Amino acid sequence: MVRAILSVVGYAAILAGIVGLLTSHSVFSTSPVVIVGQLLAIALMTWARVSFGLRSFHLTATPTQGGLMTSGPYHFIRHPIYASVCLFTWVSALGHASLLSTAFACLVSAGVVIRLVTEESSSPSDTRNTATTRSERSA
Repeated sequence: MVRAILSVVGYAAILAGIVGLLTSHSVFSTSPVVIVGQLLAIALMTWARVSFGLRSFHLTATPTQGGLMTSGPYHFIRHPIYASVCLFTWVSALGHASLLSTAFACLVSAGVVIRLVTEESSSPSDTRNTATTRSERSA
C-alpha cells in the first residue's frame, strides 16, 4: 500500500514539474542544442513505447505481465521512458537557465527517482543477473 502511494506521489511530482516548466515558458526554445536534445528525448520515448507494445501504463508502477523488457531501447537502458523524461526536462530547463526552471527539473527528477525505487522494489529479479551471480559463486 505504501509503495502504491509513493508511486502516485512520484507521478504527481513528475506532472507538477512538467506543468511548472510549461507555465513558466521554459520548454520551447530557439536554441538548436535544446531542440535536438528534446527531439532525441521524444525519439527515445517513442521507441520505448513502441517496443513496450500492448502493455499498459500503471499509475502505481506495478509490474506488467510478460517479464522484464530486454528488446528495443530496454536492451541498452533499464528505464528508457524515465530517461527520456529526464532528458527532455533537463534540456528544457538548462535551455532557459533560471532557478525556477531548474527547480521544476529537480522536481521531475525526484519524481522519477521515487517511481524507479517503487518499481524496482516491486518487480521480480532479472533472471539473467541472478544466473550470472550463481555461476560466479560456483566458480
